Amino acid sequence: MVIVSEEVCQQVVGRGDAFTAVEQVFAAMARGDAYNFPVIREAIRHADALYGFKSGFDRAGLTLGLKSGGYWPGNADKGLTNHQSTVFLFDPDTGKLKALVGGNYLTAVRTAAASSVSIAHLARKDAKVLGMVGAGHQSSFQLRAAAEQRAFEKVVAWNPHPEMLPKLGEVAAELGLEFEAVDRDRLGAEADVIITITSAFEPLLMAAQIKPGTHIACMGTDTVGKQEVDPAILASATVFTDEIAQSISLGEAQHAVKSGQIRENDITPIGDVINGTHPGRSDGDEITLFDGTGVGLQDLAVASVAADLASKSGAATRVAL
Repeated sequence: MVIVSEEVCQQVVGRGDAFTAVEQVFAAMARGDAYNFPVIREAIRHADALYGFKSGFDRAGLTLGLKSGGYWPGNADKGLTNHQSTVFLFDPDTGKLKALVGGNYLTAVRTAAASSVSIAHLARKDAKVLGMVGAGHQSSFQLRAAAEQRAFEKVVAWNPHPEMLPKLGEVAAELGLEFEAVDRDRLGAEADVIITITSAFEPLLMAAQIKPGTHIACMGTDTVGKQEVDPAILASATVFTDEIAQSISLGEAQHAVKSGQIRENDITPIGDVINGTHPGRSDGDEITLFDGTGVGLQDLAVASVAADLASKSGAATRVAL
């Protein structure tokens, strides 16, 4: 088997690699060629941590495995990222373990790839202003990936802890984009595309703040009870997701479905848009929303790319169990 460290993952997997892997696996899911297994996610009652497993099988890409890890909110004080994970890949023909891949960088890059896939397929072509809600570890990955999908000229951002915004501003400056910290009313009024990437348990954006034609990528809600936007936004939008079952149970759509503002059949897998079986955005005034819940197959797809690229470059470590 091969071991691919965090450092090697960062060396070999770029944003383009992640985008292609995630786009392809979303398409495979929509065709029925790939499926996720039920998610296990538990509060372990130690260190305030959430721990779990995401797994699945992609018959088209012959990728089988699982990601094990979770969220440790106290890690920042220890100089570590709050999200910690590792990916295990197995040979689908024999069941043998074939790769052990660091999952922290890949989790960030695949989450950013998912929102950028949604922007590529759903945002207006003339989008100029990107709105960022959230300024934590993953926000810089989101900003860099989004900037490659449209000719943005400006970034407007809001975060519950405003002292974190300057770091995001530095990323925008690197990309040659104007940056401004604003309140949420201005963010909604100016942004053509909005990415939410927080760990909130209450709506941070309300329906009245969203202008016609906006594309919203909700990327932070991945657990029962989490919430980033007003359910009325989903009621007024055309809603897409990575996986419907996860969207209605632990994604952003859970609240709108529970309150009866939308139904399960109001949500479309983004893979249908990628495959051309759904038209996606219908006009310039339509509000589109992508509920990015984070599926195991995303992790397996990018980890498989990491293992292949690291093996070909000689950067992977080979061991025998």
